[in-house]
Amino acid sequence: MESSFINASLPDVADRMLFAVPKKGRLYDQCLNLLNHIGIEFHRKPRHDIALVSNMPIALVFLPAADIATYVAKGNIDLGITGLDIICESQTADDVAELTRLGFGKCKLQVQTPAINQSVTSARDLVGQRIVTSFVNLTKQRFAELEGVSIDRMKTQVRFVSGSVEAACGLGLADGIVDLVESGDTMRAAGLHAIDTILNTESVLITNRHQRFPKLVETIKQRVEGVLMARRYVLCQYNIKRESLERACIVASGRQAPTVTSLDAEDWVAVSVMIEKKELADKMDQLKEIGAIDILVLQIANART
Repeated sequence: MESSFINASLPDVADRMLFAVPKKGRLYDQCLNLLNHIGIEFHRKPRHDIALVSNMPIALVFLPAADIATYVAKGNIDLGITGLDIICESQTADDVAELTRLGFGKCKLQVQTPAINQSVTSARDLVGQRIVTSFVNLTKQRFAELEGVSIDRMKTQVRFVSGSVEAACGLGLADGIVDLVESGDTMRAAGLHAIDTILNTESVLITNRHQRFPKLVETIKQRVEGVLMARRYVLCQYNIKRESLERACIVASGRQAPTVTSLDAEDWVAVSVMIEKKELADKMDQLKEIGAIDILVLQIANART
């Protein structure tokens, strides 16, 4: 793979950091939403796979998600968003640095077989049989491990197909498949069920280990982490008697520590603390029980860790 894929017909990107995002598919919309929240401003022209960012020295490159890890690993791209499954399948983990996991695009890479075949209950039952997948490397690694041999000596037959993997068993092409499962609706509609999980995956922000723009990469990383933190936490504010403050801080200790401010009312303090959204209702109940009043919850639009 050569760096000349950015050719003379494209906008001048020589002095810009190249940031690859999926050009379509299940990650595309969520990536655009993230770019908006981290303040990256751009206009992508129809049928163009590159867009210059107007407020930062960055060029966005829209690529198939399956190719992004390879481009980043080879140094053609400085920064990218792709799936952990793609990094593992493309065998580029040693050549890219994972900056942060993004919390979207979560799914599982699973071994699946026809639900009607009750004699197959684990991946080991498929050893020596036919497996169809678009994740050939990960599948071979898993079945070579089950067989206790190297990949070149394994008996299990692994065949590549690029799409509609779930149809392979019904059409007689395979005894089992390996494919990504998000909700499981497609799997169940095809009469399949999961018997083994090879990998839990989600979207990740990655960079080449030899960065051309380390300061800019760090800026993007901090912005992304700030958005992720804002999505995870809310700011809870309440008033409480000073004598109950220690117990309140045990209930809700925050990321570092609560912010405590004295009030004009004697022996009362105001407290601000970050609480995870998933724990909020329980924490509010507990604070109320120990005497907190005027409990307010504020959404965090953005943050820096």
